[in-house]
Amino acid sequence: MSENLKKTPLNQDHYDLGATMVDFGGWDMPVQYTGILDEHKAVREKCGLFDVSHMGEIWINGKDSTAFINYLVSSDISPMVGGQIKYGVLMMPTGKAVDDLLVYKYTDTKYLLVVNASNTDKDHKWILDQKGSFDVEIDNQSANMGEIAIQGPLAVSILQKLTETNLSGIKYYYYQEGKVDGIDAIISRTGYTGEDGFEVYVTSDKTSQVWNAILKAGGQDIIPCGLGARDTLRFEAKMPLYGHELSDKISPLETGLGKFVELDTKGDFIGKEALAKEKTEGRKRKIVGIEMVGRGVARDHFPLKKDGVLVGEITSGSYAPTLGKNLGLAIVPVELKIDDIVTVEIRGKDIEAKIVKTPFYKRG
Repeated sequence: MSENLKKTPLNQDHYDLGATMVDFGGWDMPVQYTGILDEHKAVREKCGLFDVSHMGEIWINGKDSTAFINYLVSSDISPMVGGQIKYGVLMMPTGKAVDDLLVYKYTDTKYLLVVNASNTDKDHKWILDQKGSFDVEIDNQSANMGEIAIQGPLAVSILQKLTETNLSGIKYYYYQEGKVDGIDAIISRTGYTGEDGFEVYVTSDKTSQVWNAILKAGGQDIIPCGLGARDTLRFEAKMPLYGHELSDKISPLETGLGKFVELDTKGDFIGKEALAKEKTEGRKRKIVGIEMVGRGVARDHFPLKKDGVLVGEITSGSYAPTLGKNLGLAIVPVELKIDDIVTVEIRGKDIEAKIVKTPFYKRG
């Protein structure tokens, strides 16, 4: 099967480490090594290392770069300074999402967009199609870059052994260029786990060297982690997953990303009219947390009912290892509120649950 799948620069490393490999959106990726629960716990308590080299990297260069990206995304990137990173939603005219992404600012004429792996080709084409008369060059370098995420309370101390860059001086959602194990790298204080940590970008041919150097530097305090733990970690922290809490059918306002929809601070952008209408009229749906009261695990797309009537569905559901509970995220009418009793249809049976506050987990 793996012969027909895309491979990251770390593919052989995963097999050498005994990872369980799966088809993830056309990529041959590790779902786990020692086990999802062990890997989840390691990130919450010590440190975990993730291969995220399947993510897409698209460079935007040219004198209209700032204006062009501002036209593409829901966030206002004009106040950004060099070295800053901002989360944004790549918008459709309907007010729904093409994807969510990170914008890395170098200068007013140079940016890096980091997009979701399964959407890279779609996003690249979408961005090209919107170019119009903007004076920009669009360069998809995804195949030539590797990305490693080191996440957890010990991430700073472990990674600091391999770089002269002062990691403590990098603020959350900022980056610096430096060297890791002697390799030129972008060192970004970002992640998708709810913990402190970094995402390190290097060229594809150096990714394995940096991966193994970090594992060696961490010793007993770090373990490799797969996609399974990455999902449970982001889920507990209520970080949206494209295709689940955000999609071409779910708007960023419904997702709860209103602070990244900056209607008043910038000019026209794709989807602005639809989002402004949604905000004025009031959103009809929202993403909420649910906690299972009865026995059962809420899984993606399971029906959600109130008083026996279908009102929504689970967008993500799982056992939450940090909290020891079966939890879910669901899209429901805005009228539902905290502590409301609902039911999740599991294998034909309606199992009791309740609406609860989110995020489920937030680090101190």
